[in-house]
Amino acid sequence: MVPSKFVRSKAARCLPVVLAALFFAGCGTQTPDQTAAHMQGETQADSGYYLHQMQQSTDDSKTNWQLLAIRALLKEGKSQHALELFNQLPQTLTDEQRREQALLAVELKVAQQDLAAASTLLGNLNPADLNPSQQARYYQAQITVSQGRPSLALLRALIAQEPLLQGADKQKNIDATWQALSQMTPEQARALVINADENTLQGWLDLQRVWFDNRNDPNMMKAGIKDWQTRYPQNPGAQMLPTQLVNVENFKPASTEKIALLLPLNGQAAVFGHAIQQGFEAAKNAGAAPVGAPAPSQPPAAQPASVSTPQATPAAVGAVASPASAPVNDLTNEPAAEQPALEPGPGAEQPAAQGQPATEAQQVTAGGQPSPQQTAASTPANPSAELKVYDTSSQPLTQILNQVQQDGASIVVGPLLKEKVDEVIRSNTPLNVLALNQPESVQNRANICYFALSPEDEARDAANHIWQEGHRAPLVLVPQSALGDRVTNAFAAQWQHLGGGTVLQQKFGSVAELKMNINGGSGIALTGSPVTTSLPQQQGVTIGGLTIPAPPTDAQITAGSSGNVDAVYIVATKDEVALIKPMIAMRNGSHGGAALYASSRSAQSNAGPDFRLEMEGLQYSEIPMLAGGNPSLQQQALSSVNNDYSLARLYAMGVDAWSLANHFSQMRQVPGFQINGNTGALTANQDCVINRKLMWLKYQQGQIVPVN
Repeated sequence: MVPSKFVRSKAARCLPVVLAALFFAGCGTQTPDQTAAHMQGETQADSGYYLHQMQQSTDDSKTNWQLLAIRALLKEGKSQHALELFNQLPQTLTDEQRREQALLAVELKVAQQDLAAASTLLGNLNPADLNPSQQARYYQAQITVSQGRPSLALLRALIAQEPLLQGADKQKNIDATWQALSQMTPEQARALVINADENTLQGWLDLQRVWFDNRNDPNMMKAGIKDWQTRYPQNPGAQMLPTQLVNVENFKPASTEKIALLLPLNGQAAVFGHAIQQGFEAAKNAGAAPVGAPAPSQPPAAQPASVSTPQATPAAVGAVASPASAPVNDLTNEPAAEQPALEPGPGAEQPAAQGQPATEAQQVTAGGQPSPQQTAASTPANPSAELKVYDTSSQPLTQILNQVQQDGASIVVGPLLKEKVDEVIRSNTPLNVLALNQPESVQNRANICYFALSPEDEARDAANHIWQEGHRAPLVLVPQSALGDRVTNAFAAQWQHLGGGTVLQQKFGSVAELKMNINGGSGIALTGSPVTTSLPQQQGVTIGGLTIPAPPTDAQITAGSSGNVDAVYIVATKDEVALIKPMIAMRNGSHGGAALYASSRSAQSNAGPDFRLEMEGLQYSEIPMLAGGNPSLQQQALSSVNNDYSLARLYAMGVDAWSLANHFSQMRQVPGFQINGNTGALTANQDCVINRKLMWLKYQQGQIVPVN
């Protein structure tokens, strides 16, 4: 019989061996299990962890860790390291590893901004062969390649990706789907050809129609959304509404019983404040023609060249033109050191002679055509509203805001000067505020909207107009000044937002310098340098939460510099454009092929028939009130400001400010809400910055006619 002590001793000696065997057996199976789990989901660890695991592993396990490390490096924005590691992948891969390799190849091309190559590689992948995590990445790559441009392919990718997401990512997907839909016009949406079994997409398109039909009536919009949710209960948008439409459901109209109007009534900017006050009070008392009033369908009649007409008036949105050689304020001709920080926009000089409107009224949008899809919001005549005007030049703004609250105001309109708007933002006031200017850096505040007549605003509208006319290689011709830089950057940023490539810029000097060049026979070549300051505004690429800005391609940079410019946007005074246009023809021929566009800065009412003939073919932007859209208000405004056209534009701003104040909640909460104003067709972006769509006019055979 074996002694019990011997048995215990033998067992004690065997135990470490058994435990070691179990440990190593576990190690042999743990790594593949770990990598398999990681490969099926998101990369939760950083690249350092996966690289360490790769170095400690062998065979298939090592390759899996390597693939995971590449994914993590891309997520961290380390695309060069990811590429190097990608190129070190072994030749022999399993089917699962090869599918991951193919998907990583796409994501590497996206990170390198080679979207065309990424699109080609996506075409070689079948999403049905991928696991759910890979499918979500596959559709994200498709979404990124689309660069946010609304299309049927983008909508299908978003819809396919949605079931694969959870939580906040699902809401982002739904919001992105709605954004793509809301950027489409009704005509674009109707032109989409979808399959009979695309029920989810059909539901989204029906929601878009509900939105377009009811966007100017919040109550009808609420009812329409409820009905849509009943008809499409399984649509992801019905179960989790887009954030913008949630705001509609929570819509409550703001009170306008007591309005505080904050304007400078003394000092340099007082003349601007008084003009806006006059327009605001006229609209309040129903003395001004209502916004969006019914009008004849005929376009403004062309006038004989010998008649000074409103069509030849400056299309200004408030500012007086100034020589590039002497930096001045956009509104006043005061030295820059004394200028108030008010920038209502590029305007024109005061005309020497005025004429009564020679055209019939026409409800217009940019481009000069009535838009039956756009239901204008009429200006409510509410004489019972209590209005109190506060002089922002008399005391600190914080004191004024405290007084406004004590007086029980329900909404603030103003202030006008930029530094005062900044003070309002810093004050964190709980009052609803319609600021009459826009800060350099807009902050999204739930109770603030920004309404400014700025040169940047006009430049963005010009980019939209030139894009819609089919041009793709623009040159911006601007003065050598801060104004020129701001306009250039605004134009380029909007151009790239539309999907365009690099914008070229060329700067010119003073009138004297232009005359020297024209006398020397040099002309103006249609070339320029890329607008580098706007490049960060291009459509970037987001990988794992990291956004990589898109650098310009060689093709984009050389598109205009090689002589292929097809459109020129000129920001110049009347005297400057009178030299610039013939200098372009001198260098490129009268039929050089590039369409010419100008800001309202170049137009004024004292331009005679010779000037109008010289400007043949040039298009320029104009606010509707001064372009035949509201002749009765134009006459009223000019009478109130002694025929000063720059002040008349501020008068029109005051009229529109009244309408915006009465529709503050709609502008703030209802996406797509629009007012056909006297300063443009007014809509608000997600930050409640009021955008204006202007009218465009054209010099034609000595006359000025709307652009169709």
